[in-house]
Amino acid sequence: MDRTATARRLRQTQTTPEARLWALVRGRQLEGYKFRRQVPIDRYFADFACIEARLVVELDGAVHDDEEVELGDMARTEVLESCGYVVLRFRNEAVMSDPGGVAEAIIVALRSARP
Repeated sequence: MDRTATARRLRQTQTTPEARLWALVRGRQLEGYKFRRQVPIDRYFADFACIEARLVVELDGAVHDDEEVELGDMARTEVLESCGYVVLRFRNEAVMSDPGGVAEAIIVALRSARP
């Protein structure tokens, strides 16, 4: 599997909530931190990652209500955390209905990551 091609495809087929969150975090808008989309980390692609702060932001849609998918999300989070990242998860609905609240939660995580 070509990880670069996969990441590119994931970026090109982003969901509306992913586009909304990207508009909030791109261009160093949050505390001057740089975020990237669809970042390969271990065997996964993180929806959004700030390498400098070791922060991953994942968006979860309705499919994540399924128990099997939720178990997969927990395993994914464990792997990302074992790679040294803090993982924040938000529901798609939160990004769409309260983008400011999501941005504030990310800012809090970024501030706590500072040395």
